[in-house]
This record gives sequence, structure tokens and C-alpha cells, in this order.
Amino acid sequence: MQNVAGKGIVYASGGFAPWQPEVVSMAVFGLVVLVLLVVLLFMTRWLGEKKITAVKVEPYECGIAATGTARFAYPAPFYLVAIFFLVFDIEGAFIFSWAIAFDRLGWMGWLQITFFIFILLLSLAYIWKKGGLEW
Repeated sequence: MQNVAGKGIVYASGGFAPWQPEVVSMAVFGLVVLVLLVVLLFMTRWLGEKKITAVKVEPYECGIAATGTARFAYPAPFYLVAIFFLVFDIEGAFIFSWAIAFDRLGWMGWLQITFFIFILLLSLAYIWKKGGLEW
């Protein structure tokens, strides 16, 4: 056995010993953090004030008194446009990645990206047929 500059004990076979100071210190640190977390949460629950008043349950918005409802209904097409943007944005990322690696992917990569674009075109046709692009 030999000690290699703070790397723990190394056996003649080249493997490390099952007990290493780095692992033990990390486990002790994790345990101390967990115990401290549990103690602090228990203390705040035990010592904290438990009165519920109208002021505490009122929503706080930067010091401005709340008036009316916080819900603002956007029309469904706004959500649909957002979802379509995400889908086609991710499509663009995949196609650009494929274009960069085109020479290394060969015909198999070309077939896969063609299949991917075909599925996206089918989904676009489905959305169009269902009226998802109409305002």
C-alpha cells in the first residue's frame, strides 16, 4: 500500500481503499447540514406566532392594495401561438444541429431528419385542419 499525495490509500492492485477521508468528510458535512435544517425548521414552527389575521391572508403586491381579481383571461389563441412557437423553435434547434453535423451523420442522419420533418409537417397539417391557426 502507498499513499499518493492526499488521494487516499491505494492498494497494489491500483484500486482505492473503501474508506477515503474525502467521502467520510462529505458524508459528515451532509449529515450536519441535514440535522441543522431539521432543527431550524422545528424551532421556527415551535416558536413562531400562529395568529391568522385578515392582513396576513391578504395578497401583498409591492405595497399596493389589491383591487379586483388577479386573474386576467387571455384568449386561447395566445396560448396556442406560444405552444406552436415552442414546438417549432425546438424543431429549428434540431435541424440546425443536424445541419452542422451533416457530413458526419451520412445517409442515416438524412433519413432521420427527413422523418422528423415529415412528422412535424403532419402535425402542422393536423393543427391547420382542426382550426388551431385561425383567430
